[in-house]
Amino acid sequence: MKSNFRWSLLAAPLALAACTNTSEAPQSASAVPAENLRTFDKNPYPSTYKAYPGVATAIRNVTIFDGEGGRIENGVVFFANGKVSGVGGADTAIPEGTKIIDGTGKFVTPGIIDIHSHLGDYPTPSVEAHSDGNEATSPTTPEVWAEHSVWPQDPGFSRALANGGVTALQVLPGSANLMGGRSVVLKNVYARTMQGMKFPDAPYGLKMACGENPKRVYGSKGRMPSTRMGNIAVNRQTWIKAQEYKKRRDSGKDYTRDIGMETLAGVLDGDISIQNHCYRADEMAIVLDMAKEFGYKVSTFHHAVESYKIADLLRDNGVCSAVWADWWGFKMEAYDAIPENAAILHNTGACVVIHSDDENQIQRLNQEAAKAQADGRRMGFNISDADVIKWLTYNPAKALGISDKTGSLKAGKMADVVLWNGNPLSVYARPDKVWIDGALMFDASTPKLRPVSDFELGQPGEGDVK
Repeated sequence: MKSNFRWSLLAAPLALAACTNTSEAPQSASAVPAENLRTFDKNPYPSTYKAYPGVATAIRNVTIFDGEGGRIENGVVFFANGKVSGVGGADTAIPEGTKIIDGTGKFVTPGIIDIHSHLGDYPTPSVEAHSDGNEATSPTTPEVWAEHSVWPQDPGFSRALANGGVTALQVLPGSANLMGGRSVVLKNVYARTMQGMKFPDAPYGLKMACGENPKRVYGSKGRMPSTRMGNIAVNRQTWIKAQEYKKRRDSGKDYTRDIGMETLAGVLDGDISIQNHCYRADEMAIVLDMAKEFGYKVSTFHHAVESYKIADLLRDNGVCSAVWADWWGFKMEAYDAIPENAAILHNTGACVVIHSDDENQIQRLNQEAAKAQADGRRMGFNISDADVIKWLTYNPAKALGISDKTGSLKAGKMADVVLWNGNPLSVYARPDKVWIDGALMFDASTPKLRPVSDFELGQPGEGDVK
């Protein structure tokens, strides 16, 4: 069988060791006593990800953005056994036997995290046969899971790693449905299976959508919803059913499983986060009221081009906004977007995340963040580089419920690290090296660690990539 990655032909043993635990079969959920788990927690598709141990490494003489707003000049980052061991100034002790990299003139950040991606579900090449991100057959499909459409060999994963320093990403269902299904968080590693990419113990999300998409898709079929009030009505009716299901489940009496209701019950229990596609400020405010009515919390509004209108409301409710720098005008609900959106949110004290929603933009999230920063500066907000990096690292990790594991350079966290050839907020910046759990997954100076997809090699007879 022909490999989908030239990289894997060159370094397959490392890739498999780094990404997939192939020595152990996935543990069956039935092996866990049923009384110890709620039904929706029984995941028959557990992560088999197992990181390659890597080599104890220290990067010194480097400018460090720690991911939480800190900046260290002439600093040292040390990691071993897959974890960050130390971050500090030039006097930081480096144990003997450590591989030392001179980072003079370069910058280090945590790995970039894209909170809104469809890689694997809408893979390259973009043909109808690969269109697996929207189960557009009912306005509510909480029963589907994005992970069950993920194609691990999507060349978009390697491009995001090599060009954008992306070490983790949330793959979401599309936005045709009011309730589109469960999202999944992946480590951006080479694996043969979806299970080999799943971020260990990352909480699930429920993708929801408001506004034009659901009412257009289903209204065009002559069914509810066809209006914004129909959107909310269908949502509320579905949450009422979920409350009834949860009550039966919690009663201790026998009940019939419903995998869609299991997801919604998980949301009501606070174990599954809400990731909500929403553009207009007025709709976001209505969604927050609906969340209070039914007792769940919205983690993040995605796209959120009008978040600037209700920045204080989002701040007070602890809701993040995952936004673009300057996409606007491609449909009516995107017309009141402004390029200062992210800066206004940040200046108000609300949580900002820069996201992609695109297989090309995921490779340039650092540049998108820099554009948003520049727009803020022109407005009079002097947002530091270190704070802007937080939009790409710690804030998405927090919104995904994995900030205790990744998203910043702190001792004990996963060694998801990017060494940039210059300031990452420069248009000229590119990753020089990328580590995931301390394993070197990309090295611009090493051909064997420069992933190239077969789809980029040309037609037979046209030569090869050297």
